[in-house]
Amino acid sequence: MSDDTDETHQRLKAAVHYTVGRLCQKIGEDHRREFSRQVIAAIAETTFRQCDVFAKDLEAFARHAKRSTVNAEDVKLVARRSTALSIYIQNKSEELTQEQRDLKKKGTGKRKSRDTEEDRRE
Repeated sequence: MSDDTDETHQRLKAAVHYTVGRLCQKIGEDHRREFSRQVIAAIAETTFRQCDVFAKDLEAFARHAKRSTVNAEDVKLVARRSTALSIYIQNKSEELTQEQRDLKKKGTGKRKSRDTEEDRRE
């Protein structure tokens, strides 16, 4: 790895470790438990490695479909082994699709009303 890539890698790892630590702290407070530093480090390392696997799988799925961009279908494929995650991602995908449809409807509705107003003025 180059120095720049190595530095980015280390910064990402540190960010994951920090986030895992904060999540463990929050969960610990909610359940009156404590997490040791070793446990937090192990969870962070596992999380980082799993994210790396997910990223490689996402790239492979997009490449297999002859695309250079990862899309929602690729993410759904990655999540297929975890029922809960798959359901969550499916629901989020449907929500986003609905929001996009609603935004398009609002955008075309405004355009129609503007066109109608301009026609009335003429």
